[in-house]
Amino acid sequence: MTRGLRASIRGAMSAEKDKPAPEMTQKSADEENGKLRSPLSERAITKGFNGRLVFAIAAAALGSAFQHGYNTGVVNAPQKLIEDWIKVTEHNRTDQVVDQSKVTIIWSIAVAIFCVGGMIGGAITGIVGRKGGLLLNNVLVAVAAIFEGVSKAAGSYEMIIIGRFFIGINSGLNAGLAPMYLAEISPVHLRGAVGTVYQLVITISILVSQILGLESILGTEESWPVLLAITVVPGIFQLVTLPICPESPKYLLLSKGQEMEAQRALTWLRGTIEVHDEMDDMRNEYEAMKLVPKVTIKEMFVNATLRIPLMIAMMVMVAQQLSGINAVMFFSTKIFRMAQLDDKSAQYATLGMGAVNVFMTLVSMVIVEKAGRKTLLLIGFAGMCVTTVLLTISLAYVQNAALWVSYVSILLVILFVVMFAIGPGSIPWFLVSELFNQSARGAATSLAVAVNWTANFIVGIGFLPLQEAMGGNVFIIFTILLALFVLFVYKKVPETKNKTIEEISSMFRQISYQ
Repeated sequence: MTRGLRASIRGAMSAEKDKPAPEMTQKSADEENGKLRSPLSERAITKGFNGRLVFAIAAAALGSAFQHGYNTGVVNAPQKLIEDWIKVTEHNRTDQVVDQSKVTIIWSIAVAIFCVGGMIGGAITGIVGRKGGLLLNNVLVAVAAIFEGVSKAAGSYEMIIIGRFFIGINSGLNAGLAPMYLAEISPVHLRGAVGTVYQLVITISILVSQILGLESILGTEESWPVLLAITVVPGIFQLVTLPICPESPKYLLLSKGQEMEAQRALTWLRGTIEVHDEMDDMRNEYEAMKLVPKVTIKEMFVNATLRIPLMIAMMVMVAQQLSGINAVMFFSTKIFRMAQLDDKSAQYATLGMGAVNVFMTLVSMVIVEKAGRKTLLLIGFAGMCVTTVLLTISLAYVQNAALWVSYVSILLVILFVVMFAIGPGSIPWFLVSELFNQSARGAATSLAVAVNWTANFIVGIGFLPLQEAMGGNVFIIFTILLALFVLFVYKKVPETKNKTIEEISSMFRQISYQ
């Protein structure tokens, strides 16, 4: 995995390095910032990518994003097994015939409580540190794994609900802390590629959960508690690896005022002592920050220079969830059954969709620094919009049409995932960190991540009843929403590629004065 990350990020760095730029234009841009780049700083940029940085990325992302993705996808395969167990358990308690509707309600609570925990975890992101918060967060993983792992032996479905609530809080915290840590330890020219790693690990962990959930592996009546408890493994990995890595240099200097510790951390991450330019940039941000009072949640909404990027960050998070991707992920097998596949074929088609998601997120990681954030968001949302129109049409005729219409429906679902992975899947997670300086980043991330999980919860609760009422026409709702998101991104979302935090903040100050 670490070797894969290194190769992908090196590809992003090479693409950025090879990008043509007219000499006069580059010179003018440097002069405008008040400094010309020296040969020394060019060497420092080249050395920004190294084995230690890859190790830190893997330690932070594998132990955090894995929880987020794995626990999103793990409940899909063993649903019928767990529902049957819930029915038997409830019958043993009451000695009465258990209605299926009651079992469905219990299962829905167990699934949805994960998002409720995510909302809480996301909301408290701003009050904990980066590295320390990620490490401490693994206590919740241990608690969740114990509750879920022994639930069947204890004859208590309530333990699954409690366990998923705790792992939800953990995942909500991870969704805020890990992208912030990744953005703060990466060089500016690799910030997008490194930020994409979080979503990459989510896609990998969803695929892992689907593979492990196969009947031939852990998707059996005896083994499903183990399937749920495996979530402890990435937590152990992070507890072993992350203590070796330093705290975020930006967090140390800008939040703690520890300049020597920040320089030491930056030197470790860059693998060189030539970190003077980056330290100067951080010092400038630190001095500018001291002139501004501490940012509160209220200030985020009152101050126009903060409110504008906050609305963008929150709207992009909402767009990611209400695009319909979680509806497709949660109910992919059901969609494939609607396309007239048998149960086994539908399960393997879902696995194929997960593999495509992983591959296209890798592609996004490589091209995000070349194509830019806004461009990939527009391509992704516009492509998803067109795909949902075609999917609605194909699902309307799939029951009575020729077999090829079923295969068209499957291809459209996979194309939908491709369009999501190319930009909307990964960019919202790190865009929040790019839009705000250190003083506002924690509060902004808390709000944006909480909004993301709330939208996730709404889709999880609302999609199935809508799908039962509307059938394939349910995707008309997502078509309308996606069209609105394309318009919003085109009009409001700025391009942050290769821009410093100060340049981005200055841009929003100018907008607020207009």
